[in-house]
Amino acid sequence: MKLLFYNTKIYDRHTFDELLPRYPAIQIDYQDARFDESTAALARGYDAVCIFVNDDANARALEILNGCNVKLLLLRCAGFNQVDLQAAAKYGITVLRVPSYSPEAVAEHAMALALAANRHVHKAYVKVRENDFSLEGLRGRNFYQKTAGIIGTGKIGSAMARICRGFGMNVIAYDMYPNRDLDFVTYVTLDELLSQSDLISLHCPLLDSTRHMIDRETIQKMKDGVILVNTSRGGLVKTEDLIEGIRARKFFAVGLDVYEEESRNVYADRSNDIMENSVTARLLSFPNVIITSHQGFFTREALDAIGTTTMENAVAYMKGGKIDTEVHMKD
Repeated sequence: MKLLFYNTKIYDRHTFDELLPRYPAIQIDYQDARFDESTAALARGYDAVCIFVNDDANARALEILNGCNVKLLLLRCAGFNQVDLQAAAKYGITVLRVPSYSPEAVAEHAMALALAANRHVHKAYVKVRENDFSLEGLRGRNFYQKTAGIIGTGKIGSAMARICRGFGMNVIAYDMYPNRDLDFVTYVTLDELLSQSDLISLHCPLLDSTRHMIDRETIQKMKDGVILVNTSRGGLVKTEDLIEGIRARKFFAVGLDVYEEESRNVYADRSNDIMENSVTARLLSFPNVIITSHQGFFTREALDAIGTTTMENAVAYMKGGKIDTEVHMKD
């Protein structure tokens, strides 16, 4: 099987090159370019393509893949909102993902964002580098005995819930399908979670039903001085409403690893660009906001798990039969 990997970085290549000797039936070529309708034709002559979270497998791109006789789309990520599943079904393209790689990696990053935003670590780092050892503007709050609200208690949300419990927090959660193994978590309605939580952490997929679930209306239901963290998908939060809430001093702090504008920014060096109309730049202008570049997954253990599952998905496809990691429209 010949695979074309799009949107790869040096760490992707190292990970998969280390795995390749275990899979002699697979050949991999790498592309720096993102996958979209302008680059899909590069897949001609390949059996499958592999893409990442900020690629764009829209209907036109998948139509081009079909024209190249590519019938397998591998996702080296858990999310699949970047794929037009209806078009994939139309063209008979199988979509396989990595449903679980290292839930703890993302959950630990979510807590790192919460802590850094709460204790203003990003500001303190800059101050001390300038030999400013004053404490003005750095006061935070204890997490101990505060309430953590976890929206979505899949594997990542459950890991976050356990971390919050370890901090001595009262943990409540909202999920349409409660995880009964989390016997220390109290499940509540979304409105109850919004109104009771001191820390809100988002851990749900981006679906039509969850897009912009954090908007002006839900923000108004939150406690004054709440801390919001999003390591899931940027589209869960309506950015303009978030900015409005920050300006209204609704939030004590905000930590974002994902954001709506990220497809242009994530994993790219834009340090020489002037981002005049950038929503990201507006968010970064607030002293109580910290943003990272979709790096929640970025640990050695997670990369190894992503690589292994992706390769096993390719092998399973070659063997035929039912594959547990296949994404269907109903998902």
